[in-house]
Amino acid sequence: MKKFNRVFLIVLDSVGIGELEDAKEYGDVGANTLCNLANKVGGIKLPNLQKMGLGNIACIKGVEKVKDQIAYSTKCGELSKGKDTITGHWEMAGICINEPFKVFTETGFPKELIDELEEKSGHKFIGNISASGTEIIQNLGEEHIKTKSLILYTSADSVLQIAANEEVIPLEELYKVCEIAREVTLQEEYKVGRIIARPFVGTKKENFKRTSNRKDYALKPPTKTVLDALCEKSLDVIGIGKIGDIYSYQGITKSIKSKSNEAGMNEVISIAKENLYNGLIFLNLVDFDALYGHRRDVEGYKKSLEVFDYQLGILIKNLKEDDLLIITADHGNDPTFKGTDHTREYVPVIVYNKSLKDPKEIPKLKTMADIGVTILDNFSEENQTYNFEIGKSFMDVIK
Repeated sequence: MKKFNRVFLIVLDSVGIGELEDAKEYGDVGANTLCNLANKVGGIKLPNLQKMGLGNIACIKGVEKVKDQIAYSTKCGELSKGKDTITGHWEMAGICINEPFKVFTETGFPKELIDELEEKSGHKFIGNISASGTEIIQNLGEEHIKTKSLILYTSADSVLQIAANEEVIPLEELYKVCEIAREVTLQEEYKVGRIIARPFVGTKKENFKRTSNRKDYALKPPTKTVLDALCEKSLDVIGIGKIGDIYSYQGITKSIKSKSNEAGMNEVISIAKENLYNGLIFLNLVDFDALYGHRRDVEGYKKSLEVFDYQLGILIKNLKEDDLLIITADHGNDPTFKGTDHTREYVPVIVYNKSLKDPKEIPKLKTMADIGVTILDNFSEENQTYNFEIGKSFMDVIK
């Protein structure tokens, strides 16, 4: 018998909470997105997350420990190799990645790949370096407009990104090129986690601006996920933001795009108010990572977290008695840390319902898969089991 009618799972993209035991292998010793950020800005005010017990699981300047927290709180480890979006989200859904996805940060992509992509797409490419998305369109945008060559680049993540001006290359053409790139990079030697279309507008360097028409082309999950299992039960699995892209729309019954963190939260608040759907409402808030973490924008990150906390208060008021809210993250991206890469960290886990009897800090979770398996457990019949590689339900703790 299910305990909750709807589960709201919100992923604060990149909001880590301290280095994992194997952080040294990733060059991330000392990384702590939330704590280092709070120290750098002189403290951060997150009253709703504070009430939920966030300050009880880490020393975050401005977020106090509380005696009577209103939610369960803990930290969660990651068993998969890597520290990117797909790795974290796939692990949440029960898949362990034993080999990190390929990156081309140091060298750019091989000439053979570029040649094949140019031949199959009919377009020329410029760039082919590791770069910030905003910086590379500043540097190469005018050349792109003049020559119509597409801007191709990567980052510290396992991605191949293609940028084009919407007034020079129609969106559908850019998407078509990215689909070709996805097909080409399925070859083992080139296999990256995501191809990302990065459209922008503007006529010259001073006014180039990326648009919200980004589109991701992720690898398909290699096996059945928790999301597939929920779909098999005829439950709703609503992906908001880039969730649909991350799972290549596998196990998603409806995908809703959002242009920002605030828009994504407004969508979830609206669903809560209108009592829509029966199943999982799954939201990714990418701005923390894309706009602030990678750009090492400490003040922007702080303000974005505070806006989220304000909207969280509105969401809490509109949740129904049989709704469960889980807040977590997929990796870290410490904006005070060296470089611009993700950081290998624990992630926070907050679990809330209006009628919890004894909310408190609970022991650390071993794997993000515990979250997905717990959600599936909620909707499963008694003694019904599923064979996922990793993950153990903590539903018996939620009382």
